[in-house]
Amino acid sequence: MSSLLEISRVCKGYGSGEGRLEVLADLDLEVATGEMIAITGVSGSGKSTLLHLAGGMDRPDAGSVSLSGMRLDQLPAAELAAFRNRRIGFVFQFHHLLPEFSALENVMMPLLLRGLPLAAASAPARAALEDVGLGSRSRHRPGELSGGEQQRVALARALVGGPQLLLADEPTGNLDASTGQAVGELLKEMHRRHGLTSMIVTHNDRLAAICTRVCRLQGGRLIAA
Repeated sequence: MSSLLEISRVCKGYGSGEGRLEVLADLDLEVATGEMIAITGVSGSGKSTLLHLAGGMDRPDAGSVSLSGMRLDQLPAAELAAFRNRRIGFVFQFHHLLPEFSALENVMMPLLLRGLPLAAASAPARAALEDVGLGSRSRHRPGELSGGEQQRVALARALVGGPQLLLADEPTGNLDASTGQAVGELLKEMHRRHGLTSMIVTHNDRLAAICTRVCRLQGGRLIAA
């Protein structure tokens, strides 16, 4: 099976001089098309940093990050933003929904950023909400939704544009055990139904267990868990 995401000899650190902290050191990772991989590790080990690099939200100090053969680390900022919008979906621990907008309007945002008119963005956004079981809550604002429902809206927003790669950073970390399990099962179902390649950062052993592969980040490198 071909690799969708290829990360090669990536280094990333923060600060300068004696105060510099090296987070990732000559890290290599290949994620095959269709794979659902979990990234685990202690707090501060660089899991979120790795996810941000994989999604083109940050650039490595050295090494390369390629998605579908495109070098994300070499793309100009505007081209990278457009590429992310069309190819990558993001879900975070905190949903980052816009509180003044409805669930439907939040899900429409990635399509509106592409330049689609409201009418054209509305139908796929409604379908995405239906897909995560929230078709009846489309007019509700985030403050009127439970934590699990908010995360489902965030997942619908991540999927509405038809991405190849889904990146999730502690997607159940802010939820109780029961709700987190339901969101994890939904992630797996969306992965299957949409033919995604998924990379999930998590401390949740039950969420990691549903993935096809688990890697642990330690000492700036990945090892099989």
